[in-house]
Amino acid sequence: MLSRVLLISTVLSISFAGIIPVEEEYSTPPAPPKPYAFGYAAGRFPGHIDRTHSEVSDGSGVVQGSYSYVDPSFQIRKVDYVADQYGFHPVLNKNVPDLPSDTPAVAAAKERHLVQYSRIADAHQHAPQVATLPVETRAVQYAKNKHFDLFEKIAEEHARIAAEREAQHPNSLEH
Repeated sequence: MLSRVLLISTVLSISFAGIIPVEEEYSTPPAPPKPYAFGYAAGRFPGHIDRTHSEVSDGSGVVQGSYSYVDPSFQIRKVDYVADQYGFHPVLNKNVPDLPSDTPAVAAAKERHLVQYSRIADAHQHAPQVATLPVETRAVQYAKNKHFDLFEKIAEEHARIAAEREAQHPNSLEH
C-alpha cells in the first residue's frame, strides 16, 4: 500500500512539474546597464604607486579604461582598452613618458644623504665593543640620596602605622 502511494505521488509530481513555470513567475529581467566610473592607484608599500586602473561606462554597455603597471624591468606599461558588444579591445601604449628626472637640488640632496648614510653605516660596523657607563654628576648623586632618605622615612612610618594597628586589633590581620 505504501509503495503504491509513493509511486502515485511521484508520477503526479513529475506530470505537474511542467504546468507551473516557477522560473518565469519569480524571475525579474536584468537591470539595464548604468553609467559608472572608478579609478585607483596602489603600491606595495605606503607612498609607493606601482599600478593604476581607471574605467568609465556610458551605460549603453560600452566600457573604456586603462591600467598601468611597473614590469620586472622597471618600465611603466600602460594598456588602454574598450570593451563593447564585439569584445575586449586592448591597445598597448608604448609612449608612456619616463619618470621625471631629479632637479639639481634634489640630486645634490640625494648625494649628501647617501654620503652621510654610508659614513654612519661604516661607523656602526666598526664601533667599539666595550660599553661605557655614564658617570653620575653631583646633582644626580644628591637627588638619589634625597630619594633614598625619603624612602626610608616613609618605610619607617608605614611600619609604625602597621604596628599600631596590630596593637589595636591583634586578630584583624589573621583570617
